[in-house]
Amino acid sequence: MRDYTYIFKHELEDRHFTSGANLLVLKDGKEICYSQYGYRDLKNKTPFSRDTIFRLYSMTKPITAAAAMILVDRGQLDLADCLCWFMPGFKPGYTYQNGVRVKTEAEITIKDLLNMTSGIPYPGGDKAGGQVAGVFWEIGERNKSGHPMTTLEFSEKIGACDLSFEPGERFMYGASADVLGAVIERVSGVRFSKFLKSEIFDPLGMTDTDFWVPEEKQHRLAKIYTTDYQRWCVSEVMTNEHLAVSFAMDKLPAFESGGAGLCSTLDDYAKFAAMLLNGGELNGRRILSKSAVKYLTSPSLTPWQMEDFNRHWRSLTGYSYGNLMRNCVNPGTAHQLCEAGEYGWDGWLGCYFANCPQSGLTILLGMQRVNSGTSALTRKLINAVRSDLGV
Repeated sequence: MRDYTYIFKHELEDRHFTSGANLLVLKDGKEICYSQYGYRDLKNKTPFSRDTIFRLYSMTKPITAAAAMILVDRGQLDLADCLCWFMPGFKPGYTYQNGVRVKTEAEITIKDLLNMTSGIPYPGGDKAGGQVAGVFWEIGERNKSGHPMTTLEFSEKIGACDLSFEPGERFMYGASADVLGAVIERVSGVRFSKFLKSEIFDPLGMTDTDFWVPEEKQHRLAKIYTTDYQRWCVSEVMTNEHLAVSFAMDKLPAFESGGAGLCSTLDDYAKFAAMLLNGGELNGRRILSKSAVKYLTSPSLTPWQMEDFNRHWRSLTGYSYGNLMRNCVNPGTAHQLCEAGEYGWDGWLGCYFANCPQSGLTILLGMQRVNSGTSALTRKLINAVRSDLGV
């Protein structure tokens, strides 16, 4: 495959998008391309490397969804279960109709959490979003006080907030995955991080994936950057947290965010991706049944929910959503070269994951640039990779 330095250079140096990034491409589980460019620490001129650790943010979500499906496989969790059976704080639920606060008619189900159709928002927006913002703010304040909020307590506090709409009525990206992490903790009887470690990370050999980065690995954790448009340069972001996830990641948090809290490397995440692409098994260790993987990687939104999804993310035209991942349903309308059945997700800081069952491709990109998601850099690299491979 050709050298992609020219793409990295244009986006990172000419457009000052971020300080650096790396790319890993596998086909049928075997590496066919690795490329890196720039610095994970611009001030100290520390280059990107394969062992660079990233804050995954929303790329945490597919792992949380897989953890839920492990419990489904074992008959411990039913996708039609009502959330309030595990988290009593969610009953009764309230929403606003024509400016009047009313009880919801439907209950939030586990499937609603997986599909982002629960009505649970992220901070901001409507009244419900304002209430949720207060919970995230409280996490930060209590971390400072020495009395941190746990994952289960977070979920119960979210349950006391109003919903943005009747459960199942619409799609809206929000804190559903964080609540799902609490459900997994309650059903399994062990801390969410311990469940992920014992059921996914250890069996797959994901030794650099966790909710924190130990001191001996801190030098591998990439700095976070943004574009300073006034000076037209890349600048380091010096704030402390986003969505209650500490940028320092120097200690195990009490609140383990199933929607945003994990950190990892490309090689570690590639093991998780390979397990899914291989039908739930990797190197003789089965994590999920084939049926669970097929379900997990299929689109799930109803036609009326798709209307909200398309309005929310014009950049994801051609995709549906389900089980905390995008899923390509119409490649011809997408904004990048892709294939039907492709699935994956990205993160707030630009980390990107895609599995492509038809071609056997896994594409992973690592960076730490605020408000990135799937960026122009990501799309250009994907297009070039597909062009080179003829898929």
